[in-house]
Amino acid sequence: MAQPDPSSSSHLIQPVILSGGSGTRLWPLSREAYPKQFLPLSGDKSLLQQTLLRVADSARFMPPVIVCNAEHRFMVAEQSRAVGVTPAAIVLEPAARNTAPAVAIGAMMAAAGGPNRPILVLPSDHLIRRPDAFQAAIARATPAAVLGSFVTFGIAPTAPDTGYGYIKIGAALPSAPGCHVVERFVEKPDLARARQFLADGGYAWNGGIFLLRADLYLGELKQFEPAIIEACAAAFKGATRDLDFIRLDGEAFGRSPSKSIDYAVMERTQRAATVPVDMGWSDIGSWDALHEQTAMDAQGNALVGDVLVEDTKGSYVRAEPGVMVATLGVEDLVVVATGDVVMVTRRDRAQDVKKLVERVKASGRSEAATHAKVFRPWGYYETVNVGERHQVKHIQVLPGRALSLQKHNKRAEHWVVVRGVARVTRGNDVFELCENQSTYIPLGVRHRLENTGSDPLHLIEVQSGSYLGEDDIERFEDKYGRA
Repeated sequence: MAQPDPSSSSHLIQPVILSGGSGTRLWPLSREAYPKQFLPLSGDKSLLQQTLLRVADSARFMPPVIVCNAEHRFMVAEQSRAVGVTPAAIVLEPAARNTAPAVAIGAMMAAAGGPNRPILVLPSDHLIRRPDAFQAAIARATPAAVLGSFVTFGIAPTAPDTGYGYIKIGAALPSAPGCHVVERFVEKPDLARARQFLADGGYAWNGGIFLLRADLYLGELKQFEPAIIEACAAAFKGATRDLDFIRLDGEAFGRSPSKSIDYAVMERTQRAATVPVDMGWSDIGSWDALHEQTAMDAQGNALVGDVLVEDTKGSYVRAEPGVMVATLGVEDLVVVATGDVVMVTRRDRAQDVKKLVERVKASGRSEAATHAKVFRPWGYYETVNVGERHQVKHIQVLPGRALSLQKHNKRAEHWVVVRGVARVTRGNDVFELCENQSTYIPLGVRHRLENTGSDPLHLIEVQSGSYLGEDDIERFEDKYGRA
């Protein structure tokens, strides 16, 4: 049988970007409703946007397939649009089932256009500071992947880190210069073993980025985890179109076991290979890791936002807009202040922040899941003040967007336009409001807010009533499919 030609145009790579994270390790900046892949933690673009741009070269890559949490779908679409990327598909997971099922769905989509299509599996929340080295590693890995290897990218270790799995780099592959057999995968080691790995050499971190053929991955998954492939095939067959999204069949996908691609396939296949690469990689898995990736002053402090420090050393201090943080006489701390939470921990306890999130959840507080600023498909709202029987919000509506036609049964609203022009539906009346103009929406009256202009619309909303929760919304029409 003739071997596939790695240089063939039919072997454009299909990126499969995984965006299902819940965002607990960088709390309170990252939260369930707005996890770290959507945050600009390094530069002015989010981690998701940086990931999209790394695979935007149409001479090498197909438009990406993004597999994401259904609750994040509008943020994925908006952030893709903002950097000029049109995904081949945004696939909505009805439930979290780890990476092996998510990759299976991406492989099924890729295989529909060509069964031996190479797919590049990319987490959406990783930082790569040397994109040139990333692209060179993809080029080295492609011939091996086309010929049947499952290539993982072995990250050059910079420290004896116990938070990563390791790869023992084996013999070189004659058919693919720069690519090696994986001798074995090693679970996250203790500190002594991690130090020994660095001293011995020949080990790399397993960064969770893979290049492999769609058909072969599905074949191995069928052999090793038939329940996953059966559930994913049924979920894919029963998928429906929801606006610009593909919604998997929830009942079928829910039957899939929850396993990572490492446990399900990579650690069991005979096809595992690796390309060692030093590309300035970090999974930004903790505040301490982000500290290491941020520019520091002479005292080893990473300072972000409106921050004033005195006699402070080795600390990460971050203030989100509207907040000032000042520190005095402290060392090796993480201090993060958002509009509604201040979190302080020692750097050596940064991995345990998720314990705080569990406490917040257990207390029934919303801060585990949402920020004061909440993003919607039409823009965002930000809570400015909450008191007895009243709440004040700042609302931004993007150009061409509209809120649903809705009513509230327990609250009335006052709107004041501070920038832009609003088209308002209030009962049977439709009218426009300009800057410094206002209107009143009585309790129980159908209403809608629209921005028909070319600039963002900003207004202040004052709510008053017996109950001010977001679930007091009855929708009648909605362009985003929420009615």
